[in-house]
Amino acid sequence: QVQLVESGGGLVQPGGSLRLSCAASGTIFGFDVMAWYRQAPGKGRELVANIALGGGTNYADSVKGRFTISRDNAKNTMYLQMINLKPEDTAVYYCFDQTRRIWGQGTQVTVSS
Repeated sequence: QVQLVESGGGLVQPGGSLRLSCAASGTIFGFDVMAWYRQAPGKGRELVANIALGGGTNYADSVKGRFTISRDNAKNTMYLQMINLKPEDTAVYYCFDQTRRIWGQGTQVTVSS
């Protein structure tokens, strides 16, 4: 059974940093397009960033220059490094395997003073 498990969320002050991880089990995701989505309270789920096999990346305009998506295929893990966090970044962040259409359970990120 394929599973994606996120970790690294938490409470951080504005301007702070967090690194999210997404670990895949039950499969080797090295050939898959992977993505991070987020869903803020009362809003729909939105794409934050995605990364292809060759390392090509795309970012939402709202996070460009602040967030960095990366992957370590040897560890079957994807990351989202977030810096200069803003209150509007508060959301549940989800890992998504776009190729297999599999979601993780989500991890809460709260940016507040």
